[in-house]
Amino acid sequence: MITSVLTETMISIPRSLIGKVALVTGAARGIGRAIALELADRGASVAINFHSNLSGAEIVRDEIMQWGGETVLIQGDISSKTEARRVVRDVLDTYERIDILVNNAGITRDKSVRKMTDDEWTDVIDTNLHGTYYCTSAVLPAMIERKFGRIVNIASFSGQAGNFGQSNYAASKGGIIAYSKVLALELAKYNITVNVVAPGFTATDMLNAIPADVLEQILAKIPLRRFALPQEIAKAAAFLICDGDYITGQQLNVNGGIYM
Repeated sequence: MITSVLTETMISIPRSLIGKVALVTGAARGIGRAIALELADRGASVAINFHSNLSGAEIVRDEIMQWGGETVLIQGDISSKTEARRVVRDVLDTYERIDILVNNAGITRDKSVRKMTDDEWTDVIDTNLHGTYYCTSAVLPAMIERKFGRIVNIASFSGQAGNFGQSNYAASKGGIIAYSKVLALELAKYNITVNVVAPGFTATDMLNAIPADVLEQILAKIPLRRFALPQEIAKAAAFLICDGDYITGQQLNVNGGIYM
């Protein structure tokens, strides 16, 4: 069984995000949790968005506060345009700014196309793709007014290469990649960068649900012969946010070589 590897000790790094406010969607577990912790460790005030996993979100909040970090919990289902925009409004009401948006929230409903229901298709598109649009469109006025923004959208190698049984997921992640390129073109003049981190198979709860024999087959296809850790995805996102001032419209693939 693959289990999530959680950060036990934080390495001292420059606190390059002091004074910045970040909203991370789907931050109660997995990759979102790791990104929230990484940005907080670099000095950002982090708004932790979650849908239903309150206990997980509280654990992330408590860990950040133990370091002396600033954080707030923001509940909301970002697949709903009303709730997504309320989430953004709540962050702005709390901090009066959003400098960083990480669109991480995502779900899977894996099934072959011929067996997939309309609801399984729509649920994934609504959360992964529509949610990214809703949150992004809501933060843009504040970012444009301040002439600064860093947007990182979490896609997947499935949206680049395809993956059996994931037509809905691949379509949503491929859409995020295309959407990010257009945003990057439109927002560059406002000093807002938009980039994508495209993880491969990562040691999260999603991976835990895959049968052991299938995991072995997947590992055999990965040149580095292991799964990513959530922290490795988080560091890629943090690089684009902290050091990627001249990077926009790009995809940073963190996948062990499964897609080149």
